[in-house]
Amino acid sequence: SSYLFFFFKRQCPHFKNQQMSNGSSMSEFFLLAFADTRDLQFLHFWLFLGIYLAALLANGLIVTAVACDHRLHTPMYFFLLNLALLDLGYISTTVPKSMANSLWDTRAISYQGCASQVFFFFILMSAEFYLLTIMAYDRYVAICQPLHYGTLLGSRACVHMAAAAWGCGFLTAVLHTANTFSLPFCKGNAVDQFFCEVPQILKLSCSDAYLREAGLIVVSVCVAFGCFGFILLSYVQIFRVVLRIPSEQGRHKAFSTCLPHLAVVSMYVSMGMFTYLKPHSISSPHQDLVVAVLYSVVPPALNPLIYSVRNQELKDAVQKLMTRSFFSRNILPIFFCISLIT
Repeated sequence: SSYLFFFFKRQCPHFKNQQMSNGSSMSEFFLLAFADTRDLQFLHFWLFLGIYLAALLANGLIVTAVACDHRLHTPMYFFLLNLALLDLGYISTTVPKSMANSLWDTRAISYQGCASQVFFFFILMSAEFYLLTIMAYDRYVAICQPLHYGTLLGSRACVHMAAAAWGCGFLTAVLHTANTFSLPFCKGNAVDQFFCEVPQILKLSCSDAYLREAGLIVVSVCVAFGCFGFILLSYVQIFRVVLRIPSEQGRHKAFSTCLPHLAVVSMYVSMGMFTYLKPHSISSPHQDLVVAVLYSVVPPALNPLIYSVRNQELKDAVQKLMTRSFFSRNILPIFFCISLIT
């Protein structure tokens, strides 16, 4: 985070001056706590720990299975591997710090840590949505133009598309972080969220310059709506073709590859729209807290489950990987002996 801090100090002339002018008051922010009592704080810690470990395990299994099984070396699974990597980073940006705060009974996050959290959150969130758009294009070509699939989505084209998604996410993160942390803050340093969220940080600004960041958010929302429109148009074409497939088995196979992606997109977009476009009149700290958990913590843990429920190839690859790991490391005999002893 220190390297990122120095990067933004160089990019934003107000970044250093603001921290010096406000003294120790802006050396850290205070995040919103989930609970005030120690029992509830420990409950929050263990709950988030369980979700975090489940997300790490599930996404790690997908990454390993796709990388190790040559049958999954296709564009669809290549993009799914990138999605799993993004989900791993996505949940690791916010959850560990929140767990640490609950465990140690603190709410503080350093100024540099807050800037780093905003930066990585925007990289991963933006890149994930761009990648979901690319995955919709992949399904469109596979179903609507199968004869051109190898030409339009060759290995080089897939790498370029994935790199473009990561690169656009990086650019979006630089713009939002630079604009947000170049603003002067004079309305305290208490962020009404369990992580450093840009809309909540903007409430601490005492300058009209926040309109610049608000305008950037509007541009980002317009881009997101453009991507969402492309996804909807792609699926309209996909469903038109799928419903014309004469065999029931063919329709089932097509739906099994499309519906998980559509479910992930719907969950992602609905939570994002409710978070950034809801009126301030219906906003409350507790409601914002719940919604933030739904769009920043739950999707990385649920995405692997959604993609694997109807995907027999992925389930077979994961099962094969786990079986191979157990037998190669002699874990099953150990578990059997322990069960006999207990």
